[in-house]
Amino acid sequence: MSIKDIITVPDETLKKISDPVEKVGENEKKLIKDLFETMYNFKGIGLAAVQVGILKRIIVIDVSTKDEKKEPISFINPIIKSVSNETSIYEEGCLSIPDTFIEIERPKICEVEYIDINGKKKLLNCDGLLSTCLQHEINHLDGKLIIDHLSKLKRDMLIKRITKSQKNPERILV
Repeated sequence: MSIKDIITVPDETLKKISDPVEKVGENEKKLIKDLFETMYNFKGIGLAAVQVGILKRIIVIDVSTKDEKKEPISFINPIIKSVSNETSIYEEGCLSIPDTFIEIERPKICEVEYIDINGKKKLLNCDGLLSTCLQHEINHLDGKLIIDHLSKLKRDMLIKRITKSQKNPERILV
């Protein structure tokens, strides 16, 4: 297993649509392990393969708290089959958009069809944070980011700030 580098905005790879996985083989299983290791290392609760530069429809999620037993779930070719009319709002962050949190309203409940790491087709009803995280990560597979919920002006200012801070990593504010 290995920790991968997470790509960040404005990298154009994040805007690309990921390709479906044809078969769950050893490469996909290794990628899933690497995604979990990377996600845990960077203290995230979800990670899509595209965020490490791999355009495959694979995501990993673990919404357990640090006091709870880990509950890792991998999703291959996830498809949202239905969503509730009821919504919830979470302040979402993203490992590909450092130091940024945006309040986003999404359906509170979603039903997702996916393939698990053993190649078995599954259906999962998700509520609350798991539902939000799953929708966020599936958006990544479709080339959509949380900053796409902002106006063009706010989005451009945010990307400029992030790009500038990446170019000046030694810079400190006192």
